[in-house]
Amino acid sequence: MSNTGNDLDKHTAASARRARIGRRVTARDIARSLGVSISTVSRAFTNDAVIKPATRDRVLAEARRLGYTPDSLARGLITRRSSIAGIAVADITNPFYPEVLATLTRRLHESGLQSMVFFAGPGRQVDEALPTLLQYNPDVAVILAATLSSETIRTCEQAGTPVVLFNRYVNNTDTLAISCDNLGGGRLVADTFLDAGYQRLAYISGLPDTSTNRDRLKGFSERIREREGDPPLVEDAGSFSYESGFNALKRLMDRRPTPEAVFCANDIVAIGALDAAKVELGMKIPRDLSVIGFDDISMAAWPPYSLTTVRQPANAMVNLTLEKIECLLTDSDYQPEQLFVPGRLIQRTSARLGESL
Repeated sequence: MSNTGNDLDKHTAASARRARIGRRVTARDIARSLGVSISTVSRAFTNDAVIKPATRDRVLAEARRLGYTPDSLARGLITRRSSIAGIAVADITNPFYPEVLATLTRRLHESGLQSMVFFAGPGRQVDEALPTLLQYNPDVAVILAATLSSETIRTCEQAGTPVVLFNRYVNNTDTLAISCDNLGGGRLVADTFLDAGYQRLAYISGLPDTSTNRDRLKGFSERIREREGDPPLVEDAGSFSYESGFNALKRLMDRRPTPEAVFCANDIVAIGALDAAKVELGMKIPRDLSVIGFDDISMAAWPPYSLTTVRQPANAMVNLTLEKIECLLTDSDYQPEQLFVPGRLIQRTSARLGESL
């Protein structure tokens, strides 16, 4: 028995399906269906005050019926606004940044900006991701990265894309930067250890050439010197990672004099250090060693770690970022600035504080 008829039916159905997929519904289709102008359809999707609410509702209902979605990129060619916030991220192995990214993208969406996230990838600098980001003509570029060159910032600005640095800054540039007060955070940890009576202090460094690492170490060391304490031992972990913290703590405990209390460049480094102290070296925390981190990621509160840390004011930093993005996009007289938000100590059980040692 021949299957020719069935084959023809399948071919016809497939052709129709391809035609439906290939034929994109346009604003012109909606305008023709409702008997209105194309500009009326456009105003319905841009919340233009000129259009009547009842007309907007009719347009949106017809758009849903026909399966129409506005072409943001095409509209951007007309308005010279893409409504895109490009976010460049170099390293998401630090849990602080995925947590921030979730909040930041949600808040950008609420403000009318769609987020496009670009990852530099392992072992690559965020500078390498910027050319791809700029191809989409974003209204603003938000950089969540350990390092960024001033040359890359100039490239963005020459392309007409203002830059916001999140939790870092670059000297000698007129670039908006929203950051935790890392210098003040380092001073806070120094005071916390010294007030508790510790004398032999140490710092486990993260990525050396980042502003966050430099400022945390600088604040810590300067405050110890101001209070006439002994200079802290500094062990370079080389990166903001669990493994680097684990290995750095073992090297640190081979040095003399052995430290009593350690300040780690961030929480994930501190968690690695805690595991090295407890598992590899058999130390009791905080009896044998007190440890303080920086960030207050979710893991810091987990019972196996109970990490005392400096909490970065992530929500306040995101709120400030959104406020200043609005200034960048709407106020031609706004001058970019560097803004620092203080952190606060979250006391848990990884450090013995507030008692005589």
